[in-house]
Amino acid sequence: MRWRRCGKSWIVRIDKGEEIVAALREFCKAHGIVLGAVSGIGATDKATIGCFKVKNKEYVKKELMGDHEITGLTGNVSTMDGEVYLHLHITLSDADYHTRGGHLNSAVVSGTCEVVIEEIEGQIEREYDDEVGLNLYKL
Repeated sequence: MRWRRCGKSWIVRIDKGEEIVAALREFCKAHGIVLGAVSGIGATDKATIGCFKVKNKEYVKKELMGDHEITGLTGNVSTMDGEVYLHLHITLSDADYHTRGGHLNSAVVSGTCEVVIEEIEGQIEREYDDEVGLNLYKL
């Protein structure tokens, strides 16, 4: 992974073979980023995405294998129990130009992944909400 700071933004390149969520979490920890917005594009050949089933309060996961363009990676950085917390969604397009998307659990970069992290001043903590079944912003 390589990066460059531009004002309050970070331009991050995640390299082939690296897992996106883990790489971004470690990057944020290393640079003290506790609040921000994430966007990116790239390519993956192995990804696990999820869809939250509100009625059951659980994520259903699906693994996608093979060449996929990351046509959109978006999300945010906050904290939970004082630790960096990433909430990321992804849209993927396969070789037949069919798209799938959802909550990003993991994705291994097959070519490159180019990410912009807009750092925001302050800190927002998350806490688990029993009624919804998700870790929500504590506002």
